[in-house]
Amino acid sequence: MRSVEIHPSGERVPVLGLGTWGMGERRDRRADEVDALRLGLDLGMTLIDTAEMYASGGAEEVVAEAIASRRADVFLVSKVLPSHATKPGTIGACEASMKRLNTDRIDLYLLHWRGNVPLEETLEAFLTLMRSGKIRYWGVSNFDTDDMHDLLPLAQGLGAVASTNQVLYNLMRRGIEWDLLPYCTAQNMPVMAYSPIEQSRLARDKRLRNLADRKKATPAQIALAWTLRQNGVIAIPKASRLEHVRENRDVLEIALTPDDLTELDGVFPSPSRKVSLEVL
Repeated sequence: MRSVEIHPSGERVPVLGLGTWGMGERRDRRADEVDALRLGLDLGMTLIDTAEMYASGGAEEVVAEAIASRRADVFLVSKVLPSHATKPGTIGACEASMKRLNTDRIDLYLLHWRGNVPLEETLEAFLTLMRSGKIRYWGVSNFDTDDMHDLLPLAQGLGAVASTNQVLYNLMRRGIEWDLLPYCTAQNMPVMAYSPIEQSRLARDKRLRNLADRKKATPAQIALAWTLRQNGVIAIPKASRLEHVRENRDVLEIALTPDDLTELDGVFPSPSRKVSLEVL
């Protein structure tokens, strides 16, 4: 499993993790979701991303069942809603997530998106949680470049280091390549790409079929391999079926050549101007 450094510690985490957006919404799917996460862990995808928002905490409960007895193997990511992002609200939300996750710590805790609470107040909560050992790292999600320019000086003033920015990034959503991705790279901050297969739309995209056939792969695998083509990007696709988990893991064996990338650029062009950060 390839890995990437996160700061400030330099700890390495897998470049390919497990997303949970959409899990925990139906009781009849829970066993399959738990099995899929457990298989992912077996295959080395030991980073699991979840959030208090997903199924109103239901996804965190699925994760808790999947990681029972193997918590030490998992790098666990969760998120606080902006409506909870006051100092007491963030601490309370984190403690509630920990309870649902049945854990005494969250490895990486993110502000899900920017709301009306001053960033400095949320950062103070993150630092309080770090000092108490309830979280190990903090970061943000859905922050555009201007948001990062606001965030990082505040963090620096508090002696804090953001460990990641989790954003929408895939072949159909390349806007971050104009300025946000280079900015994060310059800060030695990995970008965590959610929906790298565009909620399965790229899996059905006929424009990927020829290249997929030549690579003896699926369109979804080509899309995921493209997202992972460069250093400093972590992908967190959600898969609740065992065969899809295995397909995602096999992507790490797919090498896209310069000609392959040029072909994909012709179909899914890189941005020619600033594009506001897209979200799903």
